[in-house]
Amino acid sequence: MNFVSIRVITEDVARLVGFYERVTGLKAAWATEDFAQLQTESATLAIGSTRTVGPFAQPGQNRSVLIEFLVDDVDALFKELDEDVVQEPATMPWGNRSLLLRDPDGNVVNLFSRPPA
Repeated sequence: MNFVSIRVITEDVARLVGFYERVTGLKAAWATEDFAQLQTESATLAIGSTRTVGPFAQPGQNRSVLIEFLVDDVDALFKELDEDVVQEPATMPWGNRSLLLRDPDGNVVNLFSRPPA
């Protein structure tokens, strides 16, 4: 088994893709207007419309999962972004430097950098 991706379901794919392109610096690959993916070196963030799944997926209801991206410099990125900040950059007990944001649907996004070696 190989973990491949996380798919976030939304009512506004373009808005959510725009957010993730801004915070990651990645360009999304669009399959249709209802589905796009942002590919990193290690995993994929897929974003799909509510039209792509049944009624079991309800956008904006996530209260327990964080979407995490490893970045080079959290503090520099924090200065560049104009997003909904949940927690300004802070050093976690295990050494990572972490910035928590909310995406347009309210999902928590952790942008973090590892401590210097």
